[in-house]
Amino acid sequence: MGTTEIFLIALTIILAAPYAVWRLLRTDGWAPLVVVQIVGGILLGPGVLGAVFPGYYTFVFNPQVVGALNGVAWWAVMMFVFAAGLELDLADAWSNRRETLITSSAALFTPLALGAGAAALLLRSPGWIGLNGSYPQAVLGIGMACAVTALPILVLLMEKLGIFREPMGQRLLRYASLDDVAIWGVLALILVDWHRIERQGLFLIGFALAAWGVRRMIARVAESDRWYLGLIWLAGVGFAADWSGLHFMVGAFLAGAVLDAQWFDRERRDSLRAFLLLTVMPVFFLSTGLRTQWGVGGLAVFGAAALFLVASVAGKLAGVHMAGRMLGWRKGEASVIGWMLQTKALIMIIFVNVLLDKGVITAETFTALLLMAVGSTMLTVPIVRPKLARLAQQTVP
Repeated sequence: MGTTEIFLIALTIILAAPYAVWRLLRTDGWAPLVVVQIVGGILLGPGVLGAVFPGYYTFVFNPQVVGALNGVAWWAVMMFVFAAGLELDLADAWSNRRETLITSSAALFTPLALGAGAAALLLRSPGWIGLNGSYPQAVLGIGMACAVTALPILVLLMEKLGIFREPMGQRLLRYASLDDVAIWGVLALILVDWHRIERQGLFLIGFALAAWGVRRMIARVAESDRWYLGLIWLAGVGFAADWSGLHFMVGAFLAGAVLDAQWFDRERRDSLRAFLLLTVMPVFFLSTGLRTQWGVGGLAVFGAAALFLVASVAGKLAGVHMAGRMLGWRKGEASVIGWMLQTKALIMIIFVNVLLDKGVITAETFTALLLMAVGSTMLTVPIVRPKLARLAQQTVP
């Protein structure tokens, strides 16, 4: 068979297998389709099904097909995160800058500290630090993995819970976006790549200047041209952010965030997100799992995963509750925000894949963090849904 036929076989598997599991087992209440797609990618990848049936994986997910799938996945997630960035109201973010800074800082540093503390204890035993990693690097890397919020998954879950365009959704976007930018800066520190930090500074300066010009241009053209110019802007900023080491997803979010949502028709924005979720985002979720190397090192790995999960969730909740008390939030808000912000999955998997590739952590550590990320994401919807209902009851006169 040619590459085209094999690509379509892979695409059929990617679209059909997770959907069948999600629909037939009715997992939506505890494992949304996105979680099933991520786990499906891991199971279909080289570490599980590929290890049992190596011929299947070599044939279906050969380098040419994986390369094509990755191209679709990169552009899909860039457009999706760009659309999420469009929804962020910059004027609202600026007017609430004190609250945003306090909350995002507490939501980042508290789980980072607890995660690093858990790592500091665990890494005293052999088998958790990679051959090229040092004790401080691994501690900081694991701590940051416990602090990550997965912005694309957060947006999906907010839409599922019906709060994406509510004031709560705006607040969550503000808090998570600042923390997502910090992730890649911390990664540069972990890898001691000072040249990358210099590039990041250049990117931010250049982005600020370019955004000023792009805003003036887009405000003066017809809406049909705005969408096309917006996609060109997205591709350019994604490239520049990735070149600087901040990751193309950070660039995609910034590209959308600096544009005003009212410049783009609301119905078309909604249609774009729905189209992406239905057609191409499954490729991104599955391809992320397909790149995951799965290694299990016995019961100790599951114990480490549980330790990281407790540190991640407890740290995020403690940090957000601390911010809520400082800012005078109403009862129940901090709990909802904390549980939403502890959502992990994709961003954390990408983050720890880099640590594994660079030899900072071992396959056992990676597996423990992977289990923590999936567990964290699966907890979100069943815990947050009743909490949101109680908050809604408080607002009813």
